Amino acid sequence: MLTVAGTAPAWPSDPGPVLISKSEIAARVKSLADEISRDHQGQRIKVGVVLAGAIVFAADLVRHISLDVEIFFIQASSYGDGTVSSGRVLVRRDEKVDLADAHVLVVDDILDTGHTARALLDELGSQRPATLRIATLLDKPSRRQVDVRADYVGFEVPNKFVVGYGMDHSGSFRHLPSVHALD
Repeated sequence: MLTVAGTAPAWPSDPGPVLISKSEIAARVKSLADEISRDHQGQRIKVGVVLAGAIVFAADLVRHISLDVEIFFIQASSYGDGTVSSGRVLVRRDEKVDLADAHVLVVDDILDTGHTARALLDELGSQRPATLRIATLLDKPSRRQVDVRADYVGFEVPNKFVVGYGMDHSGSFRHLPSVHALD
């Protein structure tokens, strides 16, 4: 890390205490995959991975789903470089992926205010999929501003900014195998 003499780094160097361990995450991801496989038995599902935070969760999840899975990527953001959602959501996805009459599962890292989830459901729902569900690793209902719920939830977390297992703070901490509460 480069710093100018006499100045502190622009981001914290400590990710904070572990909220959810690597082993807890692994067990829950397997359990979620089993639920998804059961609920979609005999169906091919199209999995929309919300970049970049959900990439680690999605990679682990789809490896455990016992169905034919097609993956596509979605860019959705309302945080920028901050630790609080701006409430404005930008959604971009590959328009070549046909979602009409498909079974679609959106995989996201965290359901917080609900603005991003609502924007995703509205955007993807306009393509008229047969089913449209959300799987999220973390749910933070104490911050919900929009009435939206995930169909598959890994863990409920307190109102703290979290990092690790794909989630970041200004690009840092995505590589951590566990979820931490950034102080």
